[in-house]
Amino acid sequence: MKLHHMLLSILIGLMVFGGCSKDETSVDPELVVSVDKLDITKAGETKTIHVKSNVDWTIESSESWCKVTPEFGGAATNPVQVAVEANADTDERSATLTVKADNLIKEIQVVQAPDYALLLKQSVFSLTADNQELSIGFQTSGTVEIAIDGDWITKKEAKSIVDGSQTFIISANESFIAREGSIKFTLDDITEIATINQNGIDVNIPADKTGVESDAVTLAGKMIAGWNIGNSLEVTGGETGWGNPVVSKQLIDGVKAAGFNAIRIPCAWDSYITDRETYRVSDAWFVRVKEVVDYCYENEMYAILNIHWDGGWLENNPTYDKQDEINKEQYALWQQIAVYFREYDEHLLFAGTNEVHADYGTPSTENIIVQQSFNQKFVDAVRSTGGKNAYRNLVVQTYNTNIAHGVNFHEMPTDEVADRLMLEVHYYDPWDFCGQEESGFKTQWGAGYTDVSSYGQEDYLNEQFGAMKTKYADKGIPVILGEYGAMLRADLTGDALTTHIESRNNYLKIVTSAAKANGMIPFIWDNGGTGNNSFGLFDRSTGNEVHSDAIDAIIEGAGN
Repeated sequence: MKLHHMLLSILIGLMVFGGCSKDETSVDPELVVSVDKLDITKAGETKTIHVKSNVDWTIESSESWCKVTPEFGGAATNPVQVAVEANADTDERSATLTVKADNLIKEIQVVQAPDYALLLKQSVFSLTADNQELSIGFQTSGTVEIAIDGDWITKKEAKSIVDGSQTFIISANESFIAREGSIKFTLDDITEIATINQNGIDVNIPADKTGVESDAVTLAGKMIAGWNIGNSLEVTGGETGWGNPVVSKQLIDGVKAAGFNAIRIPCAWDSYITDRETYRVSDAWFVRVKEVVDYCYENEMYAILNIHWDGGWLENNPTYDKQDEINKEQYALWQQIAVYFREYDEHLLFAGTNEVHADYGTPSTENIIVQQSFNQKFVDAVRSTGGKNAYRNLVVQTYNTNIAHGVNFHEMPTDEVADRLMLEVHYYDPWDFCGQEESGFKTQWGAGYTDVSSYGQEDYLNEQFGAMKTKYADKGIPVILGEYGAMLRADLTGDALTTHIESRNNYLKIVTSAAKANGMIPFIWDNGGTGNNSFGLFDRSTGNEVHSDAIDAIIEGAGN
């Protein structure tokens, strides 16, 4: 029995000893991976990572283009090869490597660059109308050249960029018409284009009478004598296309110093349209016109800005078949002009057209109806923009700016604000003295002279101007004498030249004086040239007076 009990005790002891030995040899699993992320080139490559564990482990890839070898291992530090194929896509791609050891899991991100030589991170941008900076990010394998389509977009730093981003300055959109520009990024023969869409500002803002308190009669009384910047901003081929230099502040300073306090700015717009669907005018042209308007403002002068001949698209077509098409453009252009300049005070006036005519004969009913619809569209367009334009004084024209047609046919347009309209006519009578260049022209005008025309003398002048006074000025509608003058016959010699100059100065003085006496504000025509058959009074380059005698005659007449 003792032996039996002893063997049983030994057996139980061995069993207990064996159980304790098993617990003492078990371990907690460990897992360490040498990296958390792998960056792979677009060409593909093989990289080695290391997996350290004290137990068996496995590794698998989420993507077929990323393979791992081996896919399992035992307790030790083991190298694993990660082989990534070339990326033929233009997008970045990624895979996840998952390593498991018992209940432990580790993930490694594999990120591979796209197959690009040049790639924009974003290619379309929608922006507000405000001035702002825009940063465009891109990836490239070389040096990128940048070209901009849109004079309202500029590079913040004028240099080429390699990988990263480029910042651009987006100018404020002063128009209510949205605009689109583009920025082209080029690397060798590869091009990526970023499209920039910028919203316009509000077409209509609340009416604001500040700075535009004067009604038409009051404002007309502040204008003493006016001068035209002729053959400059109205030139469709560019400001210098008809031989004059660009208009400078020095020139406007000289005009102010001579005694003029108002300037008429004949202007082209149609030839500066960049989008025929919206009739959007070039931003650069608006900036240039603003410069000239500001020259006047800096001299505390009044400025009348118009749509002039402008290639004849409006001026030569007062017909039913053109009416709708022209009025669509007339409205679109004047909304833009009005919005751009709507913060200017009463020193700025708008004039809707110029010498609208089908021919130089008596207008038909059709001609009058269509021409006056152009005036109405102009008024409606300006008033639709609100702000100071709700009260701005506007100038409309008679048919062909002719006095007789103004008396016989003209009707003022409807306006939502009272007493803010003026009427414009021109006067070049008698034409054979004032503007005729071919043979048979006259060199003199007025009583006491001999080489004079058979019509258009002082009695005719007083009759014409008196009719405008009776029909318009006396009824509270001021009249702008937007153009008048007589060309210089500088090729004459001796006494003939002396008498011509004397007679011409007499004409300028008397016409100016008659205009003022009949409620009209005179604006002398100046086309820039100062030689034979020209109307110019100033040196356009310096602003100096060239024909001081003529200027003195005008200013004296305006004073009378």
